[in-house]
Amino acid sequence: MATLTEVIFYSLIGGVFSLIGGFLLISNKRKADLLSTYATPFAAGALLAAAFLDLLPEASHVGDIEKALGFTLVGILAFFLLERFLRVFHHHHDHDDEHQDEAPASMIIIGDTLHNFIDGIAIASGFLIDVQTGVVVTLAVAAHEIPQEVGDFGLLLKKGLSKKSVIKVNILSALASTFAAGLFYTLGDSVDLDLSIVLGIISGMFIYIAVSDIIPSIHKHEENQIAGPQTILLILGAIIVGTVSSYLHGFIDNEDDHNHSHSYINNDQERI
Repeated sequence: MATLTEVIFYSLIGGVFSLIGGFLLISNKRKADLLSTYATPFAAGALLAAAFLDLLPEASHVGDIEKALGFTLVGILAFFLLERFLRVFHHHHDHDDEHQDEAPASMIIIGDTLHNFIDGIAIASGFLIDVQTGVVVTLAVAAHEIPQEVGDFGLLLKKGLSKKSVIKVNILSALASTFAAGLFYTLGDSVDLDLSIVLGIISGMFIYIAVSDIIPSIHKHEENQIAGPQTILLILGAIIVGTVSSYLHGFIDNEDDHNHSHSYINNDQERI
């Protein structure tokens, strides 16, 4: 079982540390655009792998898989409706989208803060299962957040905010992830939550972001290519996160088996 300190630490990685993309935009727009272009498809693969190869299998271990899949659908529909009411909820590549340009800075900040808050809940949910699941979720969240922050910084700068103000606002917004992670982990550790429901909803969020937002952007950028760089990076993201998930779970399981065997031998020696 993870500790609250570990949850706070990893949520900072998933939230505040992911602001590196925004800082890069301020110092070098060209490099930031390249980061956004190529990190975003990687994030899509990471999110899909985290959902299908880690969260949903874990949901089957802690509860009813049919219930988890049902709430995955609920998660997809809920985030679709949320995006309908809050159009700035996602903004990866399409920085010139007319709806985003029309949105006031306050709505952009609210949307980003809400997104970070939900990311914190996702990270905490992973750590409520075990440390390795929490690490995989953090990796997927960070991969998704780094290029997204490029969009957040760019939109707020376009609205006329100073670089200093944009940095302050985004740091405070990113801390919503840490706050949510600590709060939800503490709640989940003290209350009997049905984690299969939570993992299903988080899986729905990850799938929705990847499939409705990022993948269409890849189609748009590579409409004349069968497998361009972004397509390759999407597949690479899925392979890397899937491999990390498999390794972490296998490593912990082997450690548990070793400790169990060692304890069994010690008990036998004590009886002798």
